[in-house]
Amino acid sequence: MGKGSTLHEIARDAGVSIATVSRVARGVGQVSPATRQKVQEAIDRHNFRPSHFGRALVNRRHGALGIVFPGLSGPYYSDVINGFEEEAVNAQVSVHIMGTHFLRQSVDMVLDMADRVDGIAVMGDVIPEDAVRRLTDRGERVVLLAGGPLVGVPTVRTENLAAMARLTTHLLSDHGYGRLVFVGNPDGSPDATYRWQGFLQAHRRLGVEPPDEPIRVGLAQSHGFIAVSRLLDEKELPDAVVCANDEIALGAVVALMDRGVRVPEDVAVTGFDDISMAGLAASGLTTVHQPMRELGAETARQLLRHVEGDLDVSLDRVLETQVVVRGSCGCGVDDPSAK
Repeated sequence: MGKGSTLHEIARDAGVSIATVSRVARGVGQVSPATRQKVQEAIDRHNFRPSHFGRALVNRRHGALGIVFPGLSGPYYSDVINGFEEEAVNAQVSVHIMGTHFLRQSVDMVLDMADRVDGIAVMGDVIPEDAVRRLTDRGERVVLLAGGPLVGVPTVRTENLAAMARLTTHLLSDHGYGRLVFVGNPDGSPDATYRWQGFLQAHRRLGVEPPDEPIRVGLAQSHGFIAVSRLLDEKELPDAVVCANDEIALGAVVALMDRGVRVPEDVAVTGFDDISMAGLAASGLTTVHQPMRELGAETARQLLRHVEGDLDVSLDRVLETQVVVRGSCGCGVDDPSAK
């Protein structure tokens, strides 16, 4: 049978739905082994290949970009999305936004989205590396957002490790704090991994023994509240609580204040991101500013270039970050080295 055959003809030949043919051709979704084999044989008889499906089958552009996050709540995602959307609107393309929430079917969801857009930005660790490879092997235009570099896949991210090392050094050296804890799960995202590594690096460079493990919690404000409440229950308060992001830090501050523990006089607290709420805390949250809106905008710009075939896939664009010193670390509260 010739290349002019349609999906309808393949489905009719195999005795299945068009959706089942599409799932088998793209390697996604739940299809029984027997049905998969039957459909694949029909595809072979019609001389089709997976690349003939989806976008290539109709040979047109969708006028849309996709962006994929683990979730969509919180100021970080809002700022990144705003930057991404602004660039997309300027280019007169629409944006499809997905929060996978790490569901079992996340890979299938992302692969399906890729069929409806011209290019897709995927946040680091939202889907496994082999799934990213499946996308690129299909010829999809993919840019990794805030993830570790992956050979052959363009990446746009912010600098995390050195910034966290500078912040931790400020606490250990400038303030003389002896015991720090890190609150956040390094396994939860590439950004958190780099921040934990920066925290450890600062300790080792100064010859200070770091904690064996971080306090592994999620990235929401409620997680910071719970983690610090447990420290208070165990009566093991450190000199400073170093948080993987600002939302955790704000939750930590609330937990401390709820128990009558003063920040920073009794315990210092720091964050990372510099969200708008960071400057509104009682003493101001010492943190690291990362350009979240620009991160989204730069990702969109590079993805648009990728769609046009004008991007080196070895791109690893790293945006600068900056330590922002406010009151929660102890600066401006009498002698910062007095503790």
